[in-house]
Amino acid sequence: MLYTPIHIKENFIRLDAALKLSGRVSTGGHAKVVIQNGEVTVNGEICTMRGKKLFSGDRFEFENSGFEIE
Repeated sequence: MLYTPIHIKENFIRLDAALKLSGRVSTGGHAKVVIQNGEVTVNGEICTMRGKKLFSGDRFEFENSGFEIE
């Protein structure tokens, strides 16, 4: 899978914010629902914690799209 880079200036980004930044969800509420429903994987494992901190090199996938934090 090709991973689209998501550039951040901070040390980390929360999973829900990263989903919004990726453009795959439009609101924080939508991000919360898809994360809690187990539809998002982080580094290959299902993640249901919307506040999960993602650091440079972490990858997440949603709806057959992959993203990598840089």
